[in-house]
Amino acid sequence: MIRSAVDMTELTITFPDEIAEKIFFLPDRDEFIVQAVAEALRRISDTPAETPPPMDLLVPVPVESGVSGSLARMRAGEINLLGPFEVPGLAPRFIRIYLPRDYTPERSSLALYMFDGQNVFDDAPSFSVGWHLHKAVERLARAGRPVPVAIGIDHGGPARNRELSPFQLGDDSGQADLLLDWVTGSLMPALSDELNLQPGPLGAVVGGSSMGGLCALWSHFHYPHAFGGALVMSPAFWVANQAIFADVADQPTPEPSRIYLDAGAREDRGRLLAVVSAMAALLAGRGYDDDRLMWRPDAKGAHNEASWRRRLPKALRFLYR
Repeated sequence: MIRSAVDMTELTITFPDEIAEKIFFLPDRDEFIVQAVAEALRRISDTPAETPPPMDLLVPVPVESGVSGSLARMRAGEINLLGPFEVPGLAPRFIRIYLPRDYTPERSSLALYMFDGQNVFDDAPSFSVGWHLHKAVERLARAGRPVPVAIGIDHGGPARNRELSPFQLGDDSGQADLLLDWVTGSLMPALSDELNLQPGPLGAVVGGSSMGGLCALWSHFHYPHAFGGALVMSPAFWVANQAIFADVADQPTPEPSRIYLDAGAREDRGRLLAVVSAMAALLAGRGYDDDRLMWRPDAKGAHNEASWRRRLPKALRFLYR
């Protein structure tokens, strides 16, 4: 369940893999789906569908004041919703935090920061299905492995692609630097103080899929003081004519650094698999061995949450040993 200060009813709509793949390539896919479904419900229902209050009816607060004292309202073993928080230059957003069942503030904890927070936990907030990250975290605990506090950073809605891109998107400039300046300069210090999280880079990993995967790898190389590893699933390396390759080549190798990379053969008719494989080769050529880099091609993988959820447990086992 998700605990929230806002009383809301959520609806889960699951698309077949083939439809989800096509929807993915629409611009602003999340906004398209939400608005289309909401309009359909309004037209066919005898009574108005309950929807969450619009963001503009809520009052975003600075993350420092919003996080301070929040631990008293959180529960271990549940997904806790905080916010909305102001993000300078970007849309306000919620943060979703899963505290492992054995979490205690008396002991410092690792932290896993995931982009597209709406998608990484339960099915309900996701446009398709959730990754069930909270369940994967508990599997780590049962296996006796290190267990992170999982932090999902919601995307900004229609501006999602811009804020997760470090590079030019058509006529629009990327805004990943604005997002990561806020994450590393405001969100991470506030959560570290409140939850007793280990500081980066040793204590923090950043992750995501698609545009979030692109942003995760870029963040690891551009904010090495904050993140000691990256979980990179089906990354959007096609952005700006594959600008991420020259960008990574120009950056020094972070220390420490552990990177998980994957892609599926059913993504863009197999073309993405070849592109991500080239990134794995680039990293291997820089000295990344099997202990620091996992490249995982997935013969059945598609560009959707169901594939990322299936691959997530093995990614976590590689990053948390």
